[in-house]
Amino acid sequence: MKSFLCVIFFIVTGNLLNGQITFNQQFENKVIQWRHQIHENPELSNREFKTAKKVANHLRSLGIEVQTGVAHTGVVGILKGKRSGKVLALRADMDALPVTEENTLAFRSKVVSTFGGQKTGVMHACGHDAHVAILMGVAEFLSKNNDFSGTIKFIFQPAEEGPPPGEKGGARLMIEEGVLDNPKVDAIFGLHINSATPVGTIRYKTKGFMAAAQRFVIDVKGKPAHGSQPWKSIDPILISAKIIDALQSIISRNLELTKEGAVISVGSIHSGIRFNIIPESAQMVGTIRTLDNDMKKLIISRMHDLIPQIASAYGGSATVEIKESAALTYNNPQLTEISIKSLKKALGEDQVIEMNAVTLAEDFSAFQEKIPGFYFYLGGLIQGNKAEEAPSHHTPEFMIDDEGLIYGVKAMVQLSLDYLNGI
Repeated sequence: MKSFLCVIFFIVTGNLLNGQITFNQQFENKVIQWRHQIHENPELSNREFKTAKKVANHLRSLGIEVQTGVAHTGVVGILKGKRSGKVLALRADMDALPVTEENTLAFRSKVVSTFGGQKTGVMHACGHDAHVAILMGVAEFLSKNNDFSGTIKFIFQPAEEGPPPGEKGGARLMIEEGVLDNPKVDAIFGLHINSATPVGTIRYKTKGFMAAAQRFVIDVKGKPAHGSQPWKSIDPILISAKIIDALQSIISRNLELTKEGAVISVGSIHSGIRFNIIPESAQMVGTIRTLDNDMKKLIISRMHDLIPQIASAYGGSATVEIKESAALTYNNPQLTEISIKSLKKALGEDQVIEMNAVTLAEDFSAFQEKIPGFYFYLGGLIQGNKAEEAPSHHTPEFMIDDEGLIYGVKAMVQLSLDYLNGI
C-alpha cells in the first residue's frame, strides 16, 4: 500500500529526491491550465471574486488552512512543516487591468466591464494570472512535500494595480488587516513574470530594484479672456507649460544622476473647452519615480517650492498635491545573497543574472517596508521572439510563454525549502 501511494503522489505532482526538484508532465499541464482559465476570466482590482474562490478551493483541497476576504478579496493559506521554525510568506497578485485584449491566444479574454465610468475590456496584461497559477502550483507541491521546518503563508493579493477611487486595497490594506501576523512573518518572496526576459532566466537586483512612485496633481488658477485678447488674461495653459519645463530641470539640475535615476512625467493636462477662449484654470496629473529615498524627498521639496512661485511670477496661482502610490522595492542584501544561491541551484549558475534597476513600481514594496523581502523577474519571453520586440506589459498585445510558469514554481519551491531549512 505504501508504494502505491508513492506512485499516486508522483503522478499528481512531482518529486523531491536528493534535494532535486522535479515535476511530471501532468502537474506542469495543470499549472498551465490554471493560468489559461484565470487569463480567460480576468477581474479588476478589489473585484477578484471568482479568482479568489478558485484559489481558496484549491488550497482547501490540499488541506491548507485558508483565510478569505482579506483586504476585500485576498486569500491567505497557512501550511505548517513537520518541524517548528521560521515563518515565510510567498505572494502572488490577482488583479487584471482595464485593457481590451488584442492577440491570437485561444484563451484570450472577452470580458467587458466598466472602469472610471467607461466601458472597457478586461485583460491580464501584466502577468498576474501567471503569478496566481505559479503560487497555486507551489502550494500543491509543498503541501505534498512538507518535510521542512517552519510555516509558509501563501498570500494571494488583490489590487496590486491600485484600488478603485474611494476604496482601500492592495498590499497595504492586507498588512493593516494583519497578514504579516498570527503567525508573524520573518521574510517574504515574490516574483514578476517578464515578457522580455528569456524563459528559464531570472533577473534581480540587490537593494533598490523597482522605483518608488508618487502621483501628483497640479491645479493652476489664472484669469479667462477672449483668445484674441491674451493681454487681458492670466493664461493657465502658458503657466502649465512653464511648470512642466521646470519639473524637468529638477531632474537635470538638482539630482545627482550618477547615484540613481529618477523620472517626473506629466501624464495628462486638462484645460479649456473652446479654441478661442483662454480658460481660467488648468490641471496636470503625473507621476514621480525614484530609486533613492533622499532623491525622492528632494524632488518633492523642489516641486512644492517651484510650482507656486512659477505661477505667481506669471500672475496666477498653483497648488500641488503629492500622494504615495508605492514605496521603493528594496531587496534586502542578506536575503538576496542567500536567495541567489537557491535560484542558481534551481535554474543553473548562468540563468540568474543581476540587472539594472527599473522605474516601474510594485506594491510588493509595502511588505518590504515591514520585513526583509526578495523580489525578482522571471523569464516569460515567447520563445523565438526578440526581447526588444516583445509586447510591453499593460498593452493589448501582451503575451508570455507558458513554459516560464514551470521555472517559476521550481524557483519558489527551492527558495522556500532552502530558507526554511537554513540551507
